[in-house]
Amino acid sequence: MTIAVIGGSGIYHPVWLSQVTTETVTTPFGAVAVTRGWLSDEHSTSLFINRHGVDHHIPPHRVNYRANIWALKELGADMIVATAAVGSMNQAMAPGTLVLPDQFIDFTKNRESTYFDGGGGLGQGVVHTDMTHPFSSALRRVLVAAAERIDIARPIEGGTYVCTEGPRFETPAEIRAYRLLGGDLVGMTAVPEVVLAGELAMGYQTLALVTNWAAGLTDAGLSHQEVLDLMAANSQRTTRLLTAMLQAGLRERRD
Repeated sequence: MTIAVIGGSGIYHPVWLSQVTTETVTTPFGAVAVTRGWLSDEHSTSLFINRHGVDHHIPPHRVNYRANIWALKELGADMIVATAAVGSMNQAMAPGTLVLPDQFIDFTKNRESTYFDGGGGLGQGVVHTDMTHPFSSALRRVLVAAAERIDIARPIEGGTYVCTEGPRFETPAEIRAYRLLGGDLVGMTAVPEVVLAGELAMGYQTLALVTNWAAGLTDAGLSHQEVLDLMAANSQRTTRLLTAMLQAGLRERRD
């Protein structure tokens, strides 16, 4: 399997790769900058997309998700791990915790979220894609095994990711509603990435880092700087896990 990485807030450069080059991939949905580089000691390349662009200038509701996923598929990726900063609605998922969600609830509003739009995209009519298991159990296993091998805290397996439109944070009333629906995490990017990957038969897994308690769960307000600060503090751990995961994925492919 060829695993690509989509970097979210705080993960802007593929430091686990060497001899990196960036190419522009033209897709039916726009051009995408994709970085390719070598995994040290593994004699194989991997792909990386910076979801929010240079200097984090692309907000979550403006990301060209269709172009990003299409470009990775075109370059040969068949699985994607996407990092994301999230808020927690679950007391068992405290700030600093890594979580591998297995379900999502979509509360986005204005995003292009399918390739099957009745004539464009994949050139097909109405197609209904199965989302019973939207996230990849195989990638979760690889990530958990990689964490154990490099002796970092085991990521929590499973959980429901509630995706909101953004770029604003949620209100306490919204968070109460999401918790009633079974939500554990709240973020702004997993949808439509996970949906589009499924439409192209690509495995997809969010690697979520909890950066804060969701609105209303503490007396403190929320700030984007708080998210960036915690991501920066945990970036080394996240990149170590991504490196170990990619190397394990290559060994699994060879085996």
